[in-house]
Amino acid sequence: MRRTGQPRSASLAAMVDLLVIGGLGVDVRVRVPALPLPAADSHTVEPIELRIGNTGAGVALAGRALGLRVRVVDTLGADVPGDLVRMALARAGVPAVLAEDPGGTRRSVSLVDPGGRRTSLYDPRPWRGGTPFAPTELAGLVRDARHVHISIMDWTLPLLPAVRAALPAGVALSTDLHDWDGANPYHRPFADIADLVLVSGVRLADRAAALAGTLAPRTVVVTRGADGSELYPGDGTAVPVPPAAPPGPVVDSNGAGDAFAAGLIAGRLRGESLAEAARYAARVAAAACTHDGMEYPPGLLPAS
Repeated sequence: MRRTGQPRSASLAAMVDLLVIGGLGVDVRVRVPALPLPAADSHTVEPIELRIGNTGAGVALAGRALGLRVRVVDTLGADVPGDLVRMALARAGVPAVLAEDPGGTRRSVSLVDPGGRRTSLYDPRPWRGGTPFAPTELAGLVRDARHVHISIMDWTLPLLPAVRAALPAGVALSTDLHDWDGANPYHRPFADIADLVLVSGVRLADRAAALAGTLAPRTVVVTRGADGSELYPGDGTAVPVPPAAPPGPVVDSNGAGDAFAAGLIAGRLRGESLAEAARYAARVAAAACTHDGMEYPPGLLPAS
């Protein structure tokens, strides 16, 4: 399998704070007059942007903006979208271990309304063939990290046992199940392998506590956007986490959940309690909503 990123070398073997596995892609951002989009043959919109996106990129770039040493490992196409992702990671100072995906780079279209609310159309570019990384190679990267965050990519499924087995003592594994309804079997292996599970409450409604109970003793965080989140530490209790006030106008909520995950991870790596880290993560997510895109300028995301 030809590598499209940096080879594993002495510099890459250095310890990092956060290893992000999977979830790189590009995002076509379109500002629309309203959501749902009014019926019409065409709409005139603001300039349409093509940029780095998708969940793994969001966690990696937010983590880097918070001062973490971050590395990513994933597949990318040998195409223009893949080059855009590589350049964005290089600008942020995020080293990557990449395998070439013959199917091309994942991409999505994000429709964003004037209030910053968004809906996304996701093209996953399913992985074909054997695993892009040997279990021993991925295990070596895991052993060099203080925290591992795994995205729900199809290519990672057969490698989940190797990732779990390689985790050093005291190193946590997190995953984001996004809008899981608690029933789709695809998400379950990621939930079962993780120590920290993030999931959107959009499809859970009032079933969040019941789902968290089935995942105990794992820690579960149910995010609800502007309504805050709920923290389930795995002991049968629930801790509400209020939303944070954005420090400026909301322009784009795309990536807010990924910024929340990065803030939670950063807080925990600093030794904060789960509740303290979740409150900090809410502030990080709120700040992320005031910026257009995932390449955050210095000082935008709160350092503490």
